[in-house]
Amino acid sequence: MHAFLVVLLVIVSIGLIAVVLLQSGKSAGLSGAISGGAEQLFGKQKARGLDLILQRITIVLVTLFFILTILISYFGL
Repeated sequence: MHAFLVVLLVIVSIGLIAVVLLQSGKSAGLSGAISGGAEQLFGKQKARGLDLILQRITIVLVTLFFILTILISYFGL
């Protein structure tokens, strides 16, 4: 069981890295890094198309990552 969970965690981790790297940057440069958080928080634009799909896949993979990590720590003892 432990080996299966570790292999599944590695697969989810690689998938999470790939999905995050495929996402487009929200803004570029130092000014975008400073004002990007406020723009994302208060902005009215919603993600569309591929960005929305990648965002949802990221949420699912992060959730799986945390669940698998907790399970591995529980069954690893």
